[in-house]
Amino acid sequence: MANIDHMREVAKRLAGLRDALDLTIDEMAAECGVASELLAKYESGEVDIPVSFLHGLASTYGVELTALLFGSEPKMSTYSVTRAGRGVKVERTKAYSYQDLAAGFQNRIMAPFMVTVEPKEHQELTLNTHKGQEFNYIVEGELEMSVGNKAITLHAGDSIMFDSMLPHGFRVLGSKAARFIAIITNG
Repeated sequence: MANIDHMREVAKRLAGLRDALDLTIDEMAAECGVASELLAKYESGEVDIPVSFLHGLASTYGVELTALLFGSEPKMSTYSVTRAGRGVKVERTKAYSYQDLAAGFQNRIMAPFMVTVEPKEHQELTLNTHKGQEFNYIVEGELEMSVGNKAITLHAGDSIMFDSMLPHGFRVLGSKAARFIAIITNG
């Protein structure tokens, strides 16, 4: 499935969830801490929906993140093994992809991802906020991580944990792709 097609499928599931819960856009937006206009754009497929937003939404409404991302429910409750390179992949854009490292585990309180970001000329920093905390461990490459008003350069082997209610985002430094493990909690 192409990136834009996947984004539209996630947008449909988001709108379907709101409909199933019998909520207005304003009600869901208020509960999730986003502007109604932004939620409407998410539902229309006009803009990419951050995984952190979907994780928070899933937690708020008691649905599985994988159901929103992929349209299927996880089955495992004791443990779930994800073999090397086999995590469920979501390509956010041509330069940005997530690999869910625990898609088969149900009732998650955290969401672990392998994130790959390709270098891009004139890469703009997009800031994001969500409830909970986030932990990122740099596997390879180099990132500039912005948390709050602070820019931090991270290299392979570095890690960062932060309150994800602070505006945060990242961009690749240099000409090599960056890969990092991101663990997102909600709460």
